[in-house]
Amino acid sequence: PRLRCLVQRLDSDESYEGASEASFKDAGVYDDAQRSNGSTSPENGIRKRRTTLPAPMFSRNNFSVWGILKKCIGLELSKITMPIVFNEPLSFLQRITEYMEHTYLINKACSLSDSIELHAYVWDRTGKPFNPLLGETYELTREDQGYRLISEQVSHHPPVSAFHAESLVGDFVFHGSIYPKLKFWGKSVEAEPKGTITLELLKHGEVYTWTNPFCCVHNVILGKLWIEQYGTVEILNHSTGDKCVLNFKPCGMFGKELHRVEGYIQDKSKKKLCVIYGKWTECMWSMDPQTYESNKKAEKKADSKKQKSPEEPEGVDGDDADNMPEVLETVAVIPGSTLLWRISSRPQHSAKMYNFTNFAMSLNELEPGMQATLAPTDCRLRPDIRAMENGDMDQASREKERLEEKQRSARKDRSKVEEEWSTRWFQSGTNPYTSSQDWLYTGGYFDRKYSDLPDIY
Repeated sequence: PRLRCLVQRLDSDESYEGASEASFKDAGVYDDAQRSNGSTSPENGIRKRRTTLPAPMFSRNNFSVWGILKKCIGLELSKITMPIVFNEPLSFLQRITEYMEHTYLINKACSLSDSIELHAYVWDRTGKPFNPLLGETYELTREDQGYRLISEQVSHHPPVSAFHAESLVGDFVFHGSIYPKLKFWGKSVEAEPKGTITLELLKHGEVYTWTNPFCCVHNVILGKLWIEQYGTVEILNHSTGDKCVLNFKPCGMFGKELHRVEGYIQDKSKKKLCVIYGKWTECMWSMDPQTYESNKKAEKKADSKKQKSPEEPEGVDGDDADNMPEVLETVAVIPGSTLLWRISSRPQHSAKMYNFTNFAMSLNELEPGMQATLAPTDCRLRPDIRAMENGDMDQASREKERLEEKQRSARKDRSKVEEEWSTRWFQSGTNPYTSSQDWLYTGGYFDRKYSDLPDIY
């Protein structure tokens, strides 16, 4: 079973400055072929996608969100309007497409690597994607990589985004719904994940489901923004009963556990098959449980000797900002470990482009002839996102306000005649593997029959 193998590598399009090749020298490595970096070479007959944006990122240094958030401590933030300067020029539906790309599964990797990969790409991505309008859609077809995806905003309050991706040759189906419930806690914003993710590997006759860990963005008021993930993720193979349990560790008071992940894979009889460890921002390794436990005991014994005269750590002085702990070392690799996944470098100009990957920079590109075939609800056609991407922040702000008012007006009109909103490509139903509420694709999007779609822009 693919959950047991855990030896294939997925390369992200992100980088982590603390990574060092030297830290990998003591372990065996399985290296798959380098993946496409979100663009394709002209030699294969497919047009090369863009690897930069029309305009660089707008500076946020002179803006503060305190005036907006100070009355929202402990409250759910989905109804709060934020200044557009804190956005990035992508819809949340396009972020979901990044999720799909970083869970690239065409016979290349197992679910563990996918689960880590989808979180690594958000490292240093502190811009807020645009909230999708009700009925907004996004499609992506990548013939060079063998899949296509459709997503739809199926609910506005609460905000729920549904997606369905499938292999062009029948290898897999990947679907789910995402409801990020946000809360403001004074100096940070916490995202509580809602929704189940389902992966069906049709060639292997296996089905996996999982949910996501919590995410926290620190210093939304003062200081440098930084992200941490924490919580337990369980990836269940419904076909074999195997389970992968990953513990995304919280930073802690002194930052010792920052970005660290530990977990294991067990079979249906709860026997541990291997241990997994590393950082979701850097790399993940696996090894047999007995060797791992022996190594941990030796580490604890060595640490106890060092801590006979502990010194007060620097930087824990009650500052107003939640300073991100300095990362002093990469993952300490235990000899005999196998590399599962390692993050790769971002483009050199990424910092000026909202810390986007090459793939992210291609998502909102309106290719020649595309507008004639796209659904009129596709977020590539949103004028506020397009204006921001082009560097016109004033126009983007005006368009964002106009679209939100148009959405409110449409909702009032439906209320007057007691008309319920009807989703177009997904319907509420029951996930056949978890028996939980889910949004299921009804089909038909790629038939290109869009005459009855609403005018949302």
